[in-house]
Amino acid sequence: MRVEIWSDIACPWCYIGKARFTKGLAAFAHRDEVEVVFRSFELDPHSAKGDAVPVVEMLARKYGRTLEQARGMEAHVAVNARSEGLAYRTEGRLHGNTFDIHRLLHLAAARGRQEELLDLAFRANFAEDRSVFDPETLVALAVEAGLDEAEAREVVADGTAYADAVRADEREASELGVNAVPFFVLDRRYGISGGQPAEVFTQALEQAWAGRETDLPAPAADACEPDGTCAAPRA
Repeated sequence: MRVEIWSDIACPWCYIGKARFTKGLAAFAHRDEVEVVFRSFELDPHSAKGDAVPVVEMLARKYGRTLEQARGMEAHVAVNARSEGLAYRTEGRLHGNTFDIHRLLHLAAARGRQEELLDLAFRANFAEDRSVFDPETLVALAVEAGLDEAEAREVVADGTAYADAVRADEREASELGVNAVPFFVLDRRYGISGGQPAEVFTQALEQAWAGRETDLPAPAADACEPDGTCAAPRA
């Protein structure tokens, strides 16, 4: 079985959703027979490269909130992240164009190190004081993931490297009707949107494995939208 996950490093619910999916997959009896592929989705593709802004300021502008209210939104997401055992910084993070990160993730996929780089990039962006919008940080993360430094540096410097692969993922997302991330596609038969609870992922995997024709459960879940904003956590 193949599971494809459309996500973006800038999306906190992708960070949380990946952790929940991993837990759901661990509880699935046929987990060793599941191939997981990560696909590209840019939350803010029109932002200028290198023009990263503080997340709190972006949230306040997008939602029409005060800075204090935006900090409250971040704090609420942090509670959800920490409940999954994930570290989460609520101050000092940046938001910007993630195209270079996605290109580098495609290199990592070609070298069999995609998930390693993805996990490192998520942690750098949400838990550590490291900017994933800095080219040198990207190269360092690639090396930590097991990639060749010279090759990673070449890809980061060459804006065309793996660009077609990123755009292909994004076109496919559009064709599938994906308008928020994270979005999970199971064997091209079932789609699940948002950072669902782990047990929902387990149930979805079981249904997809059994080949049932019934719809998968789709309770409300938190997700991030193409304008860079993320839905507030639901009670």
